[in-house]
Amino acid sequence: MVRMRAVVQRVDGASVVVGGETVGEIIGQGLCVLVGVTHEDTVEKAGQLARKLWSLRILEDEKSCSDVGAPLLVISQFTLYGDARKGRRPTWNAAAPGGLAEPIVDAVVSQLRALGAHVETGRFGADMKVSLTNNGPFTVLVEV
Repeated sequence: MVRMRAVVQRVDGASVVVGGETVGEIIGQGLCVLVGVTHEDTVEKAGQLARKLWSLRILEDEKSCSDVGAPLLVISQFTLYGDARKGRRPTWNAAAPGGLAEPIVDAVVSQLRALGAHVETGRFGADMKVSLTNNGPFTVLVEV
């Protein structure tokens, strides 16, 4: 079973730029979250992921974003489902197509906001330049 996937980084600031314009930015302590969607993912799974991200205790002193009101920068990333086990060129067969993936990523963001989170985002399908200061470094893979 392939699960909905997110790479979560504890950061001291992060931003995403598209075409020279900053489209999302968080300042200070928070999480930068790269979200990958596969064919079986649903809005319900998006809600599970949002709740997990909001309550994940990986900030300083084992606090969560919900504990300290820390912001999240959520960026869609289909390449999280790249498979490079064979050959030298990854395949993306497990990644959901944009028409399925975009509403699921949007659901993660809207569920986080419904929980009270301040969420910034990238731009779905765009060529994005992501900058961040990884605090730790601290990076975890979350699957639901």
